[in-house]
Amino acid sequence: MIKDYAILASGCFWCTEAVFDNVNGVLSVIPGYIGGKTLNPSYEQICTGNTGHAEAVKIEYDSNKTSFYNLLKVFFKTHDPTTLNRQGNDVGTQYRSSIFYKNDHELEISKKIIAELNKSKVFSNKIVTKLEKESKFYEAEDYHKKYFYKNPENMYCQLVVKPKIDKFLKDNSNT
Repeated sequence: MIKDYAILASGCFWCTEAVFDNVNGVLSVIPGYIGGKTLNPSYEQICTGNTGHAEAVKIEYDSNKTSFYNLLKVFFKTHDPTTLNRQGNDVGTQYRSSIFYKNDHELEISKKIIAELNKSKVFSNKIVTKLEKESKFYEAEDYHKKYFYKNPENMYCQLVVKPKIDKFLKDNSNT
């Protein structure tokens, strides 16, 4: 096993964590905050939109079973990368679509897949996903970890997270 990681932001991390938990080769998914100026931010601070951080997930994976490119394919398939600082009713810079690359290789792969998707017009609008150099990742508070699985009856989980997971599982039965 060769362990690697990727940090991606695609709106609410409850959704993103639950989707990537279902990807073959993913070892763990940790919700957290990245890309801002506040040290050791709390969820309450993030929610103001004033810290500059995005809700994100750190995805640890076995690179013998999946790749950064494959993770990006799931990333782009499971959120709207064409809306600036917004995913559905979640609005603010903390909900931006962003890839936090750790090296030039990841940056090039990210640019390549965005160019491919824009050229093929998979989305009716241009992709606005930001490419940001990885910075300090702060793990979210414990109650956010595995939130969907711990709170399946929560209204947000029922109306937003569950349909996203169901669609992903239906569309990716071999992923």
